[in-house]
Amino acid sequence: MLVAPTELPGVLLLHTERFRDHRGWVSESYRASRLPGLGIPDHFAQENTSWSEQGVLRGLHFQEREPQGKLITVHRGAIRDVAVDLRPDSPTHGQWTAVTLQEADGVSLWVPPGCAHGFYVLQGPAIVSYKLTAEWAPQWDRCLAWDDPTLAIDWQLTSPPVLSDRDRQGLTWAQAAALDVGARLADQGPR
Repeated sequence: MLVAPTELPGVLLLHTERFRDHRGWVSESYRASRLPGLGIPDHFAQENTSWSEQGVLRGLHFQEREPQGKLITVHRGAIRDVAVDLRPDSPTHGQWTAVTLQEADGVSLWVPPGCAHGFYVLQGPAIVSYKLTAEWAPQWDRCLAWDDPTLAIDWQLTSPPVLSDRDRQGLTWAQAAALDVGARLADQGPR
């Protein structure tokens, strides 16, 4: 596995090798013993899979308490995947990074707890799986406005995005920053 950092500390691209033959390919997409050395927990509490049409934008989601780290993999299609740093003590607090993930690449993205996460489907339908370090806690579930002008995220939109009602009503950057998500991370202890 090849690991590449992004502009945000702890947000990593994980390149897995694919072993091909006449039948197709096989890839080791997860091995618990490799992850702790990268700052990724070796245990996940939940796994979700989404299926989205081209032009769908999901996010930017985070949990105010019980923050979730996410290991994201695209199984079909292509997405513009975005992470926003909500950790107040981070040198990149309030900054974002974006990468293109697609089924052909065999690349996963690790987004640590304390970051908001979302994606825009560039080529659909897209099937995306997320391994999560904490279970969904609906009482702490929050959404950051995908189009907040303070963040000015380049989603590489090819058309107006298809959004859920929840994602249309996201918090502004100022509202999300006031939640102090990073302080909640310290309450949880090591992961």
